[in-house]
Amino acid sequence: MAVELNMFAVFVSAVVSMTIGSLWYGPLFGKEWMKLEGAKKNKGAKKENMVQSYAIGFVSYLLMSYILGYFVDYSGAITFAEGAILGVWIWAGFFATSMLGMVLWEGKPIKLYMIKTLYFLVVLSLMAGIQAAWV
Repeated sequence: MAVELNMFAVFVSAVVSMTIGSLWYGPLFGKEWMKLEGAKKNKGAKKENMVQSYAIGFVSYLLMSYILGYFVDYSGAITFAEGAILGVWIWAGFFATSMLGMVLWEGKPIKLYMIKTLYFLVVLSLMAGIQAAWV
């Protein structure tokens, strides 16, 4: 069975994910996330490292989007809502469950788990919704 992917939708989904990430871990939950992680703001962060980190992050979201496109195609989702529901199922089956280890075995607060996993709920739902609608 041949998979048909809209590469523009794959790209747009990755851009949307990076944009949501900058908002999610910035003005929306950034301070709380850093506090719960025990991280300190690094005011002396080198611009080169940030550019490299964002570039690698974008490539990882392109890969995630590309692979998610296979699931969208295999599921037969052709509307935004159908894609978004698929994103929720993937989140529940893989992200919500596997990331629970941070609470169970690493002793991280449930609030940190919620910040991190709900980010992926939003991202996967939007990515899959975009790709389903953009067939």
